[in-house]
Parts: sequence; structure tokens; C-alpha cells
Amino acid sequence: MYAAAVCVGALAWLMVGQDRGLRRARLLLAGGGGAVEAPPWRLWERVLPMVRLRREWLCLPASLFLAVLGDSVLPLIAGAAAVPLVRRWLRARERRREQERRAEGVVALCGAVAGELRAGLQPGQALLFAARSTEVLGGAAAAVLAAARFGGDVPQALREAAREPGAGGLAGVAACWRVAVDSGAGLAAGLDRLEAALRAERDQREDLRAQLAGAWSTVGLLALLPVVGLAMGWALGADPLRVLLHTPAGAVCLVIGGLLEAAGICWARRIVRSGEEA
Repeated sequence: MYAAAVCVGALAWLMVGQDRGLRRARLLLAGGGGAVEAPPWRLWERVLPMVRLRREWLCLPASLFLAVLGDSVLPLIAGAAAVPLVRRWLRARERRREQERRAEGVVALCGAVAGELRAGLQPGQALLFAARSTEVLGGAAAAVLAAARFGGDVPQALREAAREPGAGGLAGVAACWRVAVDSGAGLAAGLDRLEAALRAERDQREDLRAQLAGAWSTVGLLALLPVVGLAMGWALGADPLRVLLHTPAGAVCLVIGGLLEAAGICWARRIVRSGEEA
């Protein structure tokens, strides 16, 4: 309970300090105008973005609850050790989502450029309009837009942008652009074929993901089995946390079970990942 009170006090102190900094910035940027106090009920508007950005820190309250419930400091240590692992997993998931969004943007870019070309625009102007509407070029957007605007090497700029994760389809756009410039072939027709190929590849990935949904459910069920076992122990009138955390046999079972659980989850994830990569 003391540890929970300390955590709550630290959170309140951080939020008050952040609010003071915001008020000071408003005073400086507004030329000394009066600061507007935020109403108390808008506290969650500041707390929720912090929770979304630091979701891995939610391991600490959960481990604190288990530590108080089991009268042991081991769950708190395990929760602190889980924070970097959860952070790594969340960042990897966010990177995968960003790659998927960028791949979708490449497909949209091909269709948008082809549509602008059929509307009568020049290739450079069509790329300018399409790139602004899709936002798929990432950090290489400035180089690509500058090359399209001022007559630079657009294929080279597109190949540079294709190095971003998930933007490999831009290399096909660069190839279509080079062929159209060198041989006078229709750029719109080439982009249509590239868009169809990228859409087929995306549909294939989605179909594979749907087929592997059952395997991922099995992995999640495997991860939840220890929690189900503890709940069944409580339902039968036992005290599994006290046995695991305060007896030598329970400590041995906890270590061996944790290692087997981690090995099983990693093995299952590797099997599913190998299927996705294939």
C-alpha cells in the first residue's frame, strides 16, 4: 500500500510539473497574457495520451497488485523486468503496422499517379499531386518532390524512398518511370499493372494472415494458461501465490514453469512467423 501511494504521488507530481511548464510556455508565447487553468475534469485528457505512449509501464501496477496480494516483492521485480520486453514488443508491432500502412500508400500512389496522368497532367505534376495526397514517401518526400518539381532524377529519388520498410513497391514505380522516360512507353499503363500486382500481393498476405489467425489464437491461449491455472486454484480454495512465492517447492515450480512457458511461446511464435515469411 505504501508503494502504491508513492506511485500515485509521483504521477500527480509529474502531471502538476507538466501543467506548470505548459502554463509557463503559454505565458511566454502569448506575450504575458493570463494563463487559463484547465478544469479538473479534463485531467484524463492529459493522462490518456501518456498512458498510450507508455503502455509498457502498466506492467508495474499489475505487478504491484500481485506483490500486495502475494505478500512478496518477486512480482514487482518481474514486472520491472517485463517493462523493456513489453516496450520492445509494442515497438515491433508499431513498426509492422507502419510497414503495412506504407505498403497501402504505395498502392494508392500508383493509382493516383495513373489517374492524374489520364487527366492530362505531366508525370512530374501527377507525382506531386499524388504524393501530397497519399503521404507514403516518408523521409524521402522532400527529395522526390524536389526532383519531380525541378526536373531532377525522379527514378533515383524513388529508389532511395523504396529503402524505407514497407515501401519496396516504389522501386517498381521507379522502374516504370525509367522505362517511360527512356523508351516512351505509357507510364499510366505500367503503373496500372504495378498497382494490380501490389494489390494481389496484399490480398495474398491478408489471406495468409487469416489462415494463421487460428495459430495466433493458440499462442495467446498458451500465454494465458498459467493465469487460468492460478484462477482455478483460487476457485478450489487454495492459495497458489503463497505456495509459489513462499515455499521452496513452489519457487522451483515457478522457475521451471516460467522457463517452459517462455520456451513454448517463443517456439510457437517462431513456427507462425516462419509460416508468414514463407
